[in-house]
Amino acid sequence: MIGTLADDHLSLAEAHRFANIPVRLPDGLHWDVLRIWSEIKSGLAAAVSKNGKQFDSIGLDTWGVDFALLDQNGGLLGNPFHYRDSRTDGMYAEAFQRVARERIFESTGIQFMEVNTLYQLLAMVVNKSPLLEVAQTF
Repeated sequence: MIGTLADDHLSLAEAHRFANIPVRLPDGLHWDVLRIWSEIKSGLAAAVSKNGKQFDSIGLDTWGVDFALLDQNGGLLGNPFHYRDSRTDGMYAEAFQRVARERIFESTGIQFMEVNTLYQLLAMVVNKSPLLEVAQTF
């Protein structure tokens, strides 16, 4: 979207749209990060072309349950899992065996949904993901 502010009026125009389709790999459902990155760059180029000038700023909007693991150099360790992947099925019970439900809510303040980052990370721990040994941050 291109946002333009003139005379205290905000105008929005679509610059680029693309389907964001996850990919199924042998270990589960993932985001297609390389395609998404390519589409973001195409969208920025289309926005500059349609706007006729460079932008003053860029804003990003995301839904914050998914994550990417990064190595010590900030390199992506693999395509991030998609929040609809089934690896978090049953992670409530596993989490509540480790930490009381009340304590989890007290610490996070968010509704209980197995797609939440907590349960995604716990699934990686339970499944002994080797990426956790290499990851420095996410």
